[in-house]
Amino acid sequence: MSITVNGLDELKKLAGSDLGTSEWIEVAQQRIDTFADATGDHQWIHVDPERAAAGPFGAPIAHGYLTLSLFIPLFTGLLDVQGVTTKVNYGLNKVRFPSPVKVGSRIRLVAGLTEVEEVPGGVQITVDGAIEIEGAAKPAAVLQSLSRFYA
Repeated sequence: MSITVNGLDELKKLAGSDLGTSEWIEVAQQRIDTFADATGDHQWIHVDPERAAAGPFGAPIAHGYLTLSLFIPLFTGLLDVQGVTTKVNYGLNKVRFPSPVKVGSRIRLVAGLTEVEEVPGGVQITVDGAIEIEGAAKPAAVLQSLSRFYA
């Protein structure tokens, strides 16, 4: 369920809050192939199902950076910030990929808004998140993301 805030003052009040858990999304081979085409990363472990089936994971796996890129659509399902003019990704402090995402797996985001600090013209938020894989003991990604919102 999404949390909706209107403006920077309401966003500031969320500092230290648990944002909850997103909906599941499937990571299909078509998504992996499209990402490979967009990035030029066509390593067999991602795009060759036959060879990957005999590889170390028993199936093709998503690129780590594909998993990371899915943070944004998963995150926007948790927090909707209205009443601002601009929303930008500012960067990442930490990223790890503890477990591969096999083709056909479903992933979701569990996140918390750990900090909200003022920056010229707006605020910067720090979000701690884990992208979980359905049925897996370890997450696909653990990250700390920075975003800025401008009035």
